[in-house]
Amino acid sequence: MTTLFTSLRVSAFLAWKSIQRGSKGTLALTIMIIALIFVNLVFLPSIISGVVETFNTQSIDFDFGNLVIEPREGSQYISGVTSLQKTVERIPGITGTSPRIAAGATFFYKGHNAASTLYGITPDDERSVTKIADYMTAGEFLSNGDTDAIILGTTLAGTEGQEAGGLPSLQGVAVGDSVEVTYPNGETRTYRVKGIYQTQSISVDTAAFVTSREMSRVLGLRDQASMILVKTAVDGREEEYKTELLSYGIQEQIRTFREKGGGFVDQAIQSFNIINTISALVSLIIAIVVVFIVIFINTVNRRRQIGILKAIGIDQQIIINSYVLQVLFITAVGALAGMALNAGVTTYLTAYPLVFPGGPVYPVVEVSAILQSVASLFAVSVVAGYIPAWQIAREDILTAIRG
Repeated sequence: MTTLFTSLRVSAFLAWKSIQRGSKGTLALTIMIIALIFVNLVFLPSIISGVVETFNTQSIDFDFGNLVIEPREGSQYISGVTSLQKTVERIPGITGTSPRIAAGATFFYKGHNAASTLYGITPDDERSVTKIADYMTAGEFLSNGDTDAIILGTTLAGTEGQEAGGLPSLQGVAVGDSVEVTYPNGETRTYRVKGIYQTQSISVDTAAFVTSREMSRVLGLRDQASMILVKTAVDGREEEYKTELLSYGIQEQIRTFREKGGGFVDQAIQSFNIINTISALVSLIIAIVVVFIVIFINTVNRRRQIGILKAIGIDQQIIINSYVLQVLFITAVGALAGMALNAGVTTYLTAYPLVFPGGPVYPVVEVSAILQSVASLFAVSVVAGYIPAWQIAREDILTAIRG
């Protein structure tokens, strides 16, 4: 144990002297490269996590709530909605439910038409589950008694003279205008636009809402709904609440918001992960090359010194370990610099987030990603530093001294 400790002290001494006498510019440049590699390893996973976080937030706040109750297999609508709502709302941890009637409709305005989804909602219930009412850009949200009013998503309302890139748009509807709506059963109604909202969720901003009272009357429904959105007190426990709902004897289908929107986000995440894997491999290869070159040049330039150290009785392994310790020092300082740099980038992007089609994306840096990046950097750096040190240190003393 004493011998091992002494060997490490000698290796550390040699490593420190080598760093002190080496080129400060080369050292600083190597550390900066390691720092940038660290940022590259952490940055893309943090953006991927941010995309997932944004998608989850959008889904809960605007699209689905935490859970969605859907009709039994073979049925178009849920029946006995009022009774089912009461049953669900009695469950501890459920903070709200909102029945929705969904139908494909065609909207007409001043020679323009667009096909999209029309929802029938009970406004007070909808406020207890989603945040659409908080994102009105013009006018106001629906009231329970409205029968001649409609609210439109900003994409569906559109801008005069501008196409919506393939998305449904009426190109310039404003609050107070009248919009004709043709229901799937052929009935046509004219509604006054009471408000326009913008959530940055594509599926919601291309849709429109009227009251369930109005839509039930047009479609001939009675205490029925296409779905019931369920809001829970705590996000992330959807599977537990789903099991709890089923234990209350609910026969309808129950899905979490992830199950409802999982296909799209899973494909996007898989694509991101492929890009991230390629990027990480390239970064680690760069780290290997940089560390190998730096240590190789260092050992070649000190070849004679290594021969002299061996001649006076310094063990070969101590010399190799001194270069490994140099690599560990460079990598540690580079990783710390990378963490500081990444913190700066994260702070900036939190204040000025990246704008994605689904909304603003903030980088979400996970501890596991940092630890994995640090471990990967140390692993490849130690290997890249050990090989050239071992190649030079194993030469016989006379060959090394002659250079």
